[in-house]
Amino acid sequence: MSDLSEYFYAPDFNRFVGNTRIPDITEEYNPDKEYPSVVDRFFTKFYNHRPERKNEDHLILFHSNRICLIFLAPSHEAFQKGITSVTYDVGNCDRSKNTVSGKAKRGGMELQPGTVLALVKCQDGTEYKIVSCITGRLIEVNPRIVEDPSRLKKEGEGFVGVVLPKIEMVDKVKASLLTEEQYREIKNVENL
Repeated sequence: MSDLSEYFYAPDFNRFVGNTRIPDITEEYNPDKEYPSVVDRFFTKFYNHRPERKNEDHLILFHSNRICLIFLAPSHEAFQKGITSVTYDVGNCDRSKNTVSGKAKRGGMELQPGTVLALVKCQDGTEYKIVSCITGRLIEVNPRIVEDPSRLKKEGEGFVGVVLPKIEMVDKVKASLLTEEQYREIKNVENL
């Protein structure tokens, strides 16, 4: 076996730009500090709140490249009832059969805000429709939540679908949703 020491990271404490010393990454890392998650660093949280469907809210993680991940909001009542299964077969079509190709993601199903992406069944037999919440093209569904519905609770991992809105629709899509602050205000008022 050859010596791999040349590939190990060796801190450089003598790096300067002009007269300013550039600190090494090992100096700035603090294991006791709480760093933001990948979701907090790269996505903006929006919520779809439908007053007629109390406690059936959806979370939309909006990336700067327009990619939107659709989740159940943590306050969704399906989590309290216990989710037993998830299916992408919504009756008239099976969303898991969606295929896209190319840079423009051709072939993706066109979705409207009320389009059903998946059905969630709970322990008490209640069934909930997970809707797309936004207008866009379905890029991908998450087969892992079908295999293990408990993944729905995991931030960043339990997405139901990936939707790509048209570039000219991005501002309209964002305006149709609630920001995290607006959503908190609504939930606080409802819980009074």
